Amino acid sequence: MLNRQTRLQRTSLHWLITIGSVGLCALLSFIHLPHLHLLVPDWFLIWVVVWSVKRSWGQGVLAGIALGWLQDGLVGAHPSHAVSLALVGGLTALMQKQRFVSEDFISVALITFAMAILQQTVIAIQMSVGSGFPLEDIWEHHQQVALSSAIMSSLWAPLLYAPLNHWWTWLQEQE
Repeated sequence: MLNRQTRLQRTSLHWLITIGSVGLCALLSFIHLPHLHLLVPDWFLIWVVVWSVKRSWGQGVLAGIALGWLQDGLVGAHPSHAVSLALVGGLTALMQKQRFVSEDFISVALITFAMAILQQTVIAIQMSVGSGFPLEDIWEHHQQVALSSAIMSSLWAPLLYAPLNHWWTWLQEQE
């Protein structure tokens, strides 16, 4: 009975921390410095990368879709963030499975950098297809947003990765 209760408590705490970290990312996504809107990390992207590094392809895609829908609900559904974050989650999980990278702070930062550029490119493609904006304006803006998002997100990724990775590793050792 005690072992069963301890396992239930660990599972409950696991989901509380996981969902709480998503909630924290949602709150952090609303913090913007005046006149510095390009210097904001993409917290949802960081979370999907951190989650997907140690998960399967399907789990990475599902996390990307879920957080993409959450982000769409917070900032607007066009262009959809679910498409780009699903791609990010799936590709990050595949990188881990193929052992292209080891799991440390630098690798997570580099993966986040590359995935931020990919995510912003997918969003720019969606904007190009579904809007009446001039194509050259979209792609000029895309370059600025993609680079600044990649830099800021990769710099902040280890801050989210360290505690969540420590927690998930400890939890896995307990199983």
